[in-house]
Amino acid sequence: MKDKIAFLMLILALSLSIFAAGCSATAEVQISAEDAGSTIEIQTGQVLVITLASNPTTGYSWHVAELDESVLQLQGDPEFESESDLAGAGGAEVLRFKALAGGETTLTLTYDRPWETDVEPLEIFNVQIVVDQLPKE
Repeated sequence: MKDKIAFLMLILALSLSIFAAGCSATAEVQISAEDAGSTIEIQTGQVLVITLASNPTTGYSWHVAELDESVLQLQGDPEFESESDLAGAGGAEVLRFKALAGGETTLTLTYDRPWETDVEPLEIFNVQIVVDQLPKE
């Protein structure tokens, strides 16, 4: 009886891990400022979520400066998540990018004021993105 229970538990564990592996293609991949300068690997269809410190009340926000949009595409406008209910409080800006096709691209984001064209960005965030093409089912 113990052998049958152990065998069933093993089958259940394997089934769950196969299911989880199959679901990973639609999962979000989250990165932050600590990942700057690194290489991030994702699969087609996955969404890359980047969370970076920001305070839009200063006029500064994150903008895409470099990206191969045939590989990775910004999804909607960045969202701001305030760290407080106080007026003028800082927080984090969240940007979402969908992996469209296999390939590589450098993703460069700048933290700047869009109307200041002759001023260097306050911050620059760079990552190398490698998108693996999922096999056809």
